[in-house]
Parts: sequence; structure tokens; C-alpha cells
Amino acid sequence: MKKVKVIVLRTAGTNCDYETVHAFQKVGADVELVHINQLIRKEKELSPYQILAFPGGFAYGDDIAAGKIMANELKYKLRDSVEKFIADGKLMIGICNGFQVMIKAGLFSGFNGSNGTQEMTLYTNDSGKYECRWIHLKSVENSKCIFTKNIKQRVYLPIGHGEGKFTTTNEGVIDKLESNGQVVFKYVDAEGNTATSYPLNPNGSDRCIAGICDATGRIFGMMPHPERYVSKYNHPRWTRENLDEEGDGLAIFRNAVEYAEGLED
Repeated sequence: MKKVKVIVLRTAGTNCDYETVHAFQKVGADVELVHINQLIRKEKELSPYQILAFPGGFAYGDDIAAGKIMANELKYKLRDSVEKFIADGKLMIGICNGFQVMIKAGLFSGFNGSNGTQEMTLYTNDSGKYECRWIHLKSVENSKCIFTKNIKQRVYLPIGHGEGKFTTTNEGVIDKLESNGQVVFKYVDAEGNTATSYPLNPNGSDRCIAGICDATGRIFGMMPHPERYVSKYNHPRWTRENLDEEGDGLAIFRNAVEYAEGLED
């Protein structure tokens, strides 16, 4: 069988690209690391790939706001090719800074939909500082997300961000996301109870939201880092606990590749 082709898109300041490449390779994908300028100069095209990944890091130093400059490159330099990629039924994932890029480009609503209004963002953590630790997440049962199909109800993953607070212009936006199955992950405690306060909700996200998808379930973004926990040896207590060989994050990449195997080139 022909391998699924994944493009991991990087730019100045990206620093989780190799981990993302490794995660996709670990589940059998053919992965290529590509600089965004190669797409802008048309040295590379998106069309040969079935999955587009935006990894974590600090794109362009997070000047202006986290992910904003790269988001504008997508909107104003690569819009046609990105829209065709989406229209062709392919998959996208954004992790941490990649999620910031996607949400500020409006990719969860077709470049912010017809009115061009950005209804959601990822804002400065309520703590006012960079948060870096391992956290618990609950997988939302009614989620449409392709990437989290049959995933464990509760997962343990690391975070590392300064602007991770998911917030919206009004409560109705989140009501719509939840009723439409677009909320994918929420921050919880070790027993699975909603993390209503800091530090269990590490950034103060509205309704503890840690990840969302678009209405099709094919476009997915999350603040925690699944690529940093694909093996038990990534776990901070791997020498002290009887852990599965496979880390909690690997299922996300496997689900994407298995879905993409059914897509035509």
C-alpha cells in the first residue's frame, strides 16, 4: 500500500518540527519537513500530501501575537492552495503554536467564514507567565474529530505555552462549538473532574477547552503536545510506573494516517 504523505510546515522559530515528523513516521507515514517559503515560492505544492501539520514553537518569535504572522502568510499568500487542500477532504493538525496559527488564520471556519470576523483566539495565560508541565485531558465523547476516534477517555500530555487561553467573543460561540461536537479536549484533574481553576486549567481557558476541530472533524488544533508523548520513555515517571509501551499522544497521529489511507491522491 502506498504510504500516506504528510507535510510538516515550519518557519523561523518553529522548534517542535522534528518531534512531529517522528510521531507521524512512527505510525507509518511518509513525512516531509517543508519551510513555508518553499510553498510561497511555489517550489513545493500542498496537493501531493494528505495531511498538513503545523508544529509547535514560536513562529517568527511570536511577534505581534503568538502565531499571527504565520497565520497572515496562510491567509494572504497561500489561501488558494490551503482552501483547495481543505475542499479535497484532507486533514490538518495544529499543535500549540500550530494551533495558534490555525485559529488566527480562521481555519476552523474557512478563513473566518464569510464575514471575516475572528470569533475565537488563544490569549495570554491568566497566570501571566509561561506554563510548562504535564496535564490531564478529557476526550469529549460527542466530538466529531477524526484525530481522536476511540482515543482513551483521559490522556496525560505535556504543555508549554505563554498564550494558551482559549477564549471567544461571546458565550454563544462556545455553545455552538459544544453542541456541534467541535470541542475535542478539556482540561481535567487526575480523576477526570473538570479543571475549573489554576493550575489544573493551566491558562484559564473558557470552559477548560484545550482543543477544537472544525465542523467536519478533519481540521484539529490543540494546545498540549501529543508528539512529546509517543513512547513510555517520554513519560516523566517511566522508571517508576508500569506504563504502556505506547504514549497517549501516538493514537492521534495513527488515527490521522489510518483515515488518510482512504483518501485519493
